[in-house]
Amino acid sequence: MSTAPVLPNKPQLKLHIPEPKHRPGDKPDFSHIKVPKAGEIRKPDINVAAKDTLDIAYSFIRVLGEDDKAHGPWDPKVDVETLKRGLKHMVTVRAYDARMFAAQRQGKTSFYMKCTGEEAIAVAQSAALDPEDMCFPTYRQQGLLISRGYPMLDMMCQVYSNERDPLKGRQLPIMYSSKKHGFFSIAGNLAMHYSQAVGWAMASAYRGDDRICAAWIGDGSTAEGDFHTALTFAAVYKAPVVLNVVNNQWAISSYQGIAGGDESTFAARGIGYGIPALRVDGNDFLAVYAVTKWAADRARANLGPTMIEHFTYRVEGHSTSDDPSRYRPTDEAKAWPFGDPIERLKKHLIALGRWSEKEHTDMEAAIAEDVRNTQKEAETYGTLGSGKTASVKTMFEDVYKDMPWHIRRQRQEMGV
Repeated sequence: MSTAPVLPNKPQLKLHIPEPKHRPGDKPDFSHIKVPKAGEIRKPDINVAAKDTLDIAYSFIRVLGEDDKAHGPWDPKVDVETLKRGLKHMVTVRAYDARMFAAQRQGKTSFYMKCTGEEAIAVAQSAALDPEDMCFPTYRQQGLLISRGYPMLDMMCQVYSNERDPLKGRQLPIMYSSKKHGFFSIAGNLAMHYSQAVGWAMASAYRGDDRICAAWIGDGSTAEGDFHTALTFAAVYKAPVVLNVVNNQWAISSYQGIAGGDESTFAARGIGYGIPALRVDGNDFLAVYAVTKWAADRARANLGPTMIEHFTYRVEGHSTSDDPSRYRPTDEAKAWPFGDPIERLKKHLIALGRWSEKEHTDMEAAIAEDVRNTQKEAETYGTLGSGKTASVKTMFEDVYKDMPWHIRRQRQEMGV
């Protein structure tokens, strides 16, 4: 006779495993994304309560319409020269990415990461922030450096880790750093940047400074503990910080639903902490500029942090070590309903009568030539395997203000 216990007649539990809507071989279909018309989302006052931004956190702020014109209350009415400068910087970022990607494929560097399709985020936000404001970026905000005038030659030398590398070979290629340009050192562990940024902003407020801070994180990193710690401190102490979530749909090969993007928007998470939240079309230069300016004004008015989710798409692979065709359709980017940020801003300027296809083509050619020439110069200082690297003696520098005796001895023993 069986002695097994008699189980009650209850339904069997099933574990939910999020799955992307498209896999390799599928036909991409983004019809499930409800795209509002440009200009139809309201613009609240900067002293709005977090709970009163719920509707904005679940929609998309858009300014550029299908007619290539600006619409609605979020239209920042940016002057044409700022728009042209933004377009130039985005084209420069894309040209720079293309050259460095090719350099990696040629064995001149070990690693590279492109931001194709996401250029408007860094470039528009840089234009909306003050040059003195501090930035805690991820590895797809190279547009911040280009917009802030950081020398492209130095960027390339850092990628090549050569003898002119400003970081002396101590960082992985693409993990730039420049205190002068308000660009905090990039780290692979992105979530910790949020905590660091909030701490920096708190310190700025504590000492009565006038600089605010901005931080960026990917959709995947929002699932890490540092993200929630940062939001708690930012909300409690009303830190003057702009908290950006770049939702480009993929965290390496994990789609955004793995981090909870299917259950709620990433912007809405801020509301739970008492932080006003905005969700923006990340491929709309004018919209990104507008929400950043709004959030910066809040921070400068001592009203505290703002959460911004930039809804965009990572057109290329996660890095040169990634093959996106293994986990998503190869033509998915073409089906993305928000278009290309460069093309959209170009068409807007043409619609204003202040730009033309010929001017754009000429600008692209001039930028490509400049990037090519800069690359040639950078390679004179060395590439991967050339042996032209920073001196070994630099490993002892920039660590201690006063070098301890045992480190001095080690340096002497090495004869450097």
